[in-house]
Amino acid sequence: MPKMKTKRGAAKRFKVRPGGSVRRSYAFKRHILTKKTTKLKRHLRGTTEIHFSDIASVHAMLPYA
Repeated sequence: MPKMKTKRGAAKRFKVRPGGSVRRSYAFKRHILTKKTTKLKRHLRGTTEIHFSDIASVHAMLPYA
């Protein structure tokens, strides 16, 4: 049986941590930043965990992570 392919878009967006949880970046940080407050932009920095209902689909897209 051939190897499973990783979805490359998902590989660029998600990081699977050693315990199995998945980290993601925040959305709404790319453009049209002038109307967003400094506080909002500051809180959009860094990463957060994905919702538990999405974990199965992300693990399916990243079979070897």
